[in-house]
Amino acid sequence: MPFDALARRRIPPAAVDLLLALLLAAAALTELAAPPEPTGRGMDAVGIAGALMVGAPFAVHRRRPAAALGTVGAAAALLQARHSISTPLVGGGATIGTVLLAVGVAVFLTTVRSGRCPTYRLLAATALAASGTEVLIGRADGIGSALVVDVLVVAAWALGCLVRARRAMAAETLEHAAALKREQVALARTAVVEERARIARELHDIVAHHVSLMVVQAIAADRVQTSNPGKTREMHAAIEATGRATVAELRRLLELLRTDEDEAVTRRSPQPALADLPPLLDSLREAGLRVESSSTGTACRLPAGTELTAYRVVQEALTNTLKHAGHTRAAVALDWQPDRLTVTVRDGGPPAGTTTPHPMPPGGGHGLVGMRERVAAAGGTLHTGPLPQGGFLVRADLPLTPLCDNETD
Repeated sequence: MPFDALARRRIPPAAVDLLLALLLAAAALTELAAPPEPTGRGMDAVGIAGALMVGAPFAVHRRRPAAALGTVGAAAALLQARHSISTPLVGGGATIGTVLLAVGVAVFLTTVRSGRCPTYRLLAATALAASGTEVLIGRADGIGSALVVDVLVVAAWALGCLVRARRAMAAETLEHAAALKREQVALARTAVVEERARIARELHDIVAHHVSLMVVQAIAADRVQTSNPGKTREMHAAIEATGRATVAELRRLLELLRTDEDEAVTRRSPQPALADLPPLLDSLREAGLRVESSSTGTACRLPAGTELTAYRVVQEALTNTLKHAGHTRAAVALDWQPDRLTVTVRDGGPPAGTTTPHPMPPGGGHGLVGMRERVAAAGGTLHTGPLPQGGFLVRADLPLTPLCDNETD
């Protein structure tokens, strides 16, 4: 509904301040138009200026609360001295006109909006200035009027302090609730991590047991293969069943340890392999890196993990080259040996006449550390370091497995 949408729409603070200034200025002008005493001066230039100054400071009160309070008080004192507004004590009863009400509003807003609750000195100064004006203008009821003004100022100040205290309590409550929520989330995450670690340890023990059992069964089957073929077939079937159970437990273990980010990456794209190196090199060439590639020996089929490691070594090494050496030359070489695959990436360093945009810190960065962990997980070794003639070398030696008995085309 239109009214609901209007209620949900937040009015800018500057618009609220301007509206309050206009309302108080208009109220002061209205009170000024009917002077309470025959000797009072009404709508002359000075009176109009004083009435406008009663309301105008509220437009900037949020930025300068103390200055706005002083201006409103001075304008109200001017109108009191000119007998342009009524006295607070009329006929034995207290009457608060719009100008004095503006002073009370200014005291209240200054108390609420100041960086801290105004001191008693500020309160005393405001009360003395307001009540002193009533006494000095020479009215018969000056003392009573001064007391009424003092009560107004103190009441506005006390109400402002109360509002500030309630706001502080509300903010503290919200902060406490937010801190409690963060603590609950942290405790829940800790509990999940601990539970995952416990289950992972149990699954690790199960997988280790199954693998050990498979090894024992394979050795026993090999020993009775000639003398008891039937028993051998039974043991091979048991090895197959144990192997399937081990694979299932490994999948459970990997699913347990996989994070949400890993799952998102897995769903987004398949893991790259060595067959994806040409597109990678083309993208780096488009970025300004002059890359050459070569392969020697007989290529063969690798386990998925080893092939992914080889791809990541090339990717990380060339990315570091582009980052730390700029648009230079680089060479990628794959050397297939019967027992290992050697992946070598070397660059020529920054081009002549240029400086390294981002010098490599001693010992390398986090990319080299991650690369070393990947290679070690695949059972290989990684060698990195600067070349004597300039440039940087990355070489990974990855062991080959029996899968390489099936050569690629």
